[in-house]
Amino acid sequence: MLENFWFNVEYGINHVLDINAYDHVLFLIVLTVPYIFKDWKHVLLLVSTFTLGHTLSLVLAAYDIIRVDGKLIEFLIPITILIVALFNVFTAGKGAQKEKVGVLFFSTLFFGLIHGLGFAREFHMLAGKTDSKLVLLVEFALGIEISQIIIVFTVLFLGFLTQTLFRFSKRDWIVVVSAIVVGLVIPMILKSDFLGL
Repeated sequence: MLENFWFNVEYGINHVLDINAYDHVLFLIVLTVPYIFKDWKHVLLLVSTFTLGHTLSLVLAAYDIIRVDGKLIEFLIPITILIVALFNVFTAGKGAQKEKVGVLFFSTLFFGLIHGLGFAREFHMLAGKTDSKLVLLVEFALGIEISQIIIVFTVLFLGFLTQTLFRFSKRDWIVVVSAIVVGLVIPMILKSDFLGL
């Protein structure tokens, strides 16, 4: 039982930290980069909102309540990352992340739903014919949350280093990191099967 628990938690951790599927990491980077350590409660709430959306869409998919074209989801995932990255670039240094809290939480929940749907098919295979899909989901979500906290802490720590040791302004840090992410997701969008380019 405990072995199963750890397997499912580890599966959730590896799902996020998989080097071949770094879209999840990119989304977390652009979500976290505007914040500093003292904002940790705000960031944790945002990340948990993302996990909630992710888990909710897995529940809907696991119980065949919703089915979405995989190509569309694979196209929408980098689009969500691009939207948040561009939001960061255009609002860097303006405190928009604090002012527009409601919009940010709603969009994070929505993006979590989209990212979860992207994993639905693989989760179907993992769940198989098990009767305890809900338990599996909770354990998997715990793994996702652990890995997300690791990524968030790393981004906050790197932000702290660049802004204190290397004297980067907060605005420059947000713009540079977000611009790098924009550069990484545009090819993902263009290579999408959904566009058929």
